[in-house]
Formats: sequence, C-alpha cells, structure tokens
Amino acid sequence: MAVQKSRRTRSTRGMRRSHDALTNPTLSIDKETGETHRRHHITESGYYKGSQVIAMAAADENEESDAE
Repeated sequence: MAVQKSRRTRSTRGMRRSHDALTNPTLSIDKETGETHRRHHITESGYYKGSQVIAMAAADENEESDAE
C-alpha cells in the first residue's frame, strides 16, 4: 500500500489547486441584434457572426399552430 513519506505543505497543495478554479463562459454582443450570447453559438434570433443562418419566422409560425 502506498503511504506518503511526509505531509504536503499548504504551499504545495495551493500550487496544485491553482488550476482548478472555474471560469465564467465568454460572452459576446451580436452586431445585428445587440443580443448578448455565448461565443461561437447561434443567438436566439438565429444570427451567427452578424448574418442570419436560421430563419426564425418559420419556427414562430409552427409554435403558434401548435398552441391552437
């Protein structure tokens, strides 16, 4: 069975844990809509890098017909 030779110091423990911190996701603001979104993700309105890649009007019509 493995047994450590001596106790690890607070300094060594802290140096090991220095890479464990969590970071917040990076956010961007869309050029067209001004919407805040995660980087490299499509916005709620269907824009990516300033151009519309998904037509959201068709999706809105489908939601309205399902509600009726």
